[in-house]
Amino acid sequence: MVIKKKYVRALSPQAGLALSFMLVILLGTALLSLPVSSKAGPVPFIDALFTAASATCVTGLIVVDTNSYWSTFGHIIILCLIQIGGLGTMTFSSFVVLLVGRRLGIWDRQVLEQSFTGAARKSLIQLLWVAFLLTFLLEGVGAIILSCRFAEDHAVGQAIYLGVFHSISAFCNAGFSLFEANLLHHRGDFIINITIMTLIVLGGLGFWVIFDLKNLIGRKNKIRSASLHTRLVVRVTFFLISAGCIALLLLEWHSALRGLPIAEKVMAALFQSITARTAGFNTLDIPSLANGSIFILLILMIIGASPGSCGGGIKTTTFAVVLAMIYARLRNQKQVQFFKRGIPDATVSNAIGIAAAAFVIVSTMCLLLMITESSTHALMPQRTLFVAVFFETISAIGTVGLSMGLTPVLSLAGKIIIVLLMYVGRIGPVTLTLALAGVHARNLRYAEDNIWVG
Repeated sequence: MVIKKKYVRALSPQAGLALSFMLVILLGTALLSLPVSSKAGPVPFIDALFTAASATCVTGLIVVDTNSYWSTFGHIIILCLIQIGGLGTMTFSSFVVLLVGRRLGIWDRQVLEQSFTGAARKSLIQLLWVAFLLTFLLEGVGAIILSCRFAEDHAVGQAIYLGVFHSISAFCNAGFSLFEANLLHHRGDFIINITIMTLIVLGGLGFWVIFDLKNLIGRKNKIRSASLHTRLVVRVTFFLISAGCIALLLLEWHSALRGLPIAEKVMAALFQSITARTAGFNTLDIPSLANGSIFILLILMIIGASPGSCGGGIKTTTFAVVLAMIYARLRNQKQVQFFKRGIPDATVSNAIGIAAAAFVIVSTMCLLLMITESSTHALMPQRTLFVAVFFETISAIGTVGLSMGLTPVLSLAGKIIIVLLMYVGRIGPVTLTLALAGVHARNLRYAEDNIWVG
């Protein structure tokens, strides 16, 4: 059935963005349900849906082993979903429109701007080209490096296949791997680790930041030439990666990292700190980590990547704005500031709304998962189950993909809940709320009264 153009244009940009991801997930589900997609015969609908949602939402949580369960055709479908989901469905479709020589309409620009999280309209088309060219350039370079390294252990064709798959999966922050133990057996390989980490960080900065950094080439005093957004994203990203790495080193030095050379310890901690911010690869056995390390990973996962990037989470800037708001209120300052620049009250309200929405969604879904999984995992201690459920919930809404082993054994209801969490995590809770609210928002203001708080 063809939807008339006027009905499509009646959708709000947020609804258009949410609908586009949903349609891609459903298309991916249909393709993965085909017999040719699997090595093991007919694919259960829920497993096809879960995998399609995980790939499109660039999460990386899996209910079946990617390499042994899916055929080459299935791998290609998963890779295409990762690429489309990483770039953004509307970004991808808009680029196709430009390639065939058509111009973007006003509605298309609004939806595209929404997917880029409010990028400047004057630079929107240029940003779109930069996003695609940089994506394929960086993925291409990563694929060449990884393919050359994998060629030492695999046939040339298989090495190229592995290199391309893992490069795209890393840059899109997806975390899908064709190795049964993910990258656990490549923990000591500096080439693979450094390449994957670099791709993850670049993919998680956000296309606007990369676009801004590109414009700084050749300028003097580069850090002052960058926009406030770029400076904040780069500094918060560096802080989170460094703090996470140091914390994991201290907590796991005599535990999960015991017996490893010092250089390998540092690299493993750094890798896990980077990948916890929405990538989902792992070189450490997650269930064996100490409780303190699990807590650190939970914090990194819920913060996630940066706006307009391939990653999820509440975003680095949201985290920074909320902390700055708390700091300002404690000092009785009325304005939230960064680098001697004030932040608009509307931006602060949005940040608080995003953080609050994430808290409500995580709490609700975690409770539902405890209810649905308690009977299925009756032999597991309830506190152990709670930690596993909470970890899986944060991993899903943060589109991370790290798991404590619960995902493959989830009940039917549990899988559906995780699918919903991945979907909400990719498009953002506020975008989903605005999409459900519809085009006609009510902006009524009532007489004010006061209440006591604190």
